[in-house]
Amino acid sequence: MILVSSCLAGFAVRYNGTDSLKESVRKLLESGEAMAVCPELMGGFAIPREPAEIVGGSGDDVLDGRARVVERSGTDVTELYLRGAQLTLDKAREVGAHTVILKENSPSCGSAAIYNGEFAGVRIAGHGVTSALLRRHGVQVQSERDYRQASYFTFKGEQA
Repeated sequence: MILVSSCLAGFAVRYNGTDSLKESVRKLLESGEAMAVCPELMGGFAIPREPAEIVGGSGDDVLDGRARVVERSGTDVTELYLRGAQLTLDKAREVGAHTVILKENSPSCGSAAIYNGEFAGVRIAGHGVTSALLRRHGVQVQSERDYRQASYFTFKGEQA
């Protein structure tokens, strides 16, 4: 079983009520190979919600208490991100998922890049909170951009 970001599977769960549908991810869900999760909704957020970014570092820094997740208005929502990350890890363990495909650039799901915390659209290298927690527990995290490189994600009629 693979866990995938709900927004990549076509569910309108992003902060602004949209999705980020990737057909190949949706196919994983339809085939029964994957289960959709949204760490932010699991953490207690609603749709829509205010945009948030990690201030002071990356998801690893949030886990270590050196950075915070803050909404554009300045509201600290770190605890909700930590809760969503833990519940996602719990779900991965429950279903035996060793791989997750997460939405890049998200303060929760970013696997290689996140926004820099200034709400200016500037991306930096780093992991989101959920991505960082999953990695710490041995779960392979991939973005929607790079997951097809792995042979076990190849579909009939589709090249890796």
